[in-house]
Amino acid sequence: MTTLLALDTATEACSVALLHDGRVLSHYEVIPRLHAQRLLPMIKDLLAEAGIALSALDGIAFGRGPGAFTGVRIAIGVVQGLAFALERPVLPVSTLAVLAQRALREQGATQVAAAIDARMDEVYWGCYREQQGEMRLQGLEAVLPPERVSLPAEANGDWIAAGTGWGSYAARMPVKPLVEPQVLLPHAQDLLALAGFAWARGEALPADMAQPVYLRDQVATPKAAS
Repeated sequence: MTTLLALDTATEACSVALLHDGRVLSHYEVIPRLHAQRLLPMIKDLLAEAGIALSALDGIAFGRGPGAFTGVRIAIGVVQGLAFALERPVLPVSTLAVLAQRALREQGATQVAAAIDARMDEVYWGCYREQQGEMRLQGLEAVLPPERVSLPAEANGDWIAAGTGWGSYAARMPVKPLVEPQVLLPHAQDLLALAGFAWARGEALPADMAQPVYLRDQVATPKAAS
């Protein structure tokens, strides 16, 4: 059976999760500015709890952003170090998608408008719909002022709000969710679930492809079309 490690440090939360022998273990802490000190010990403790070595891993998943620049870089540094040393592939997962997956797990939400406070009076924004247990992106992820957020063109039915962006900017957003917004933080348990879908589709990448997605950089310096 596949053994996957997942980790996320893109927000105030620091979390790790492990799939081994069909069982999921996870550790989760909200520790702003302490991710660099806690991440590796959390991984070590999780592996010890499962009774396996790092060499048992088949792949490593991580929150690739958007989120706090420093937090995303910490995750990628650790992932690349482990993946290169173990010669294992990586699975980048959107932090916004992780929020949506958590809303599905905890609230049964099948349509989620995820927003993370991006500072600079903006939010990271993405809309997701459940498809066979996986929250899939509808449209594009973006960074933009809260007044400019919108649901996908074909949106219908009820939408659930999730993420810190709603805690900061809900009053300024034209999108009005079904229920009171949930100021969730991403959890590696949900990242692991999304990584499992990606693994099954053969989407794992070489370690050097573990790259951040800041969205803001993409807007400032778009890549030339190939």
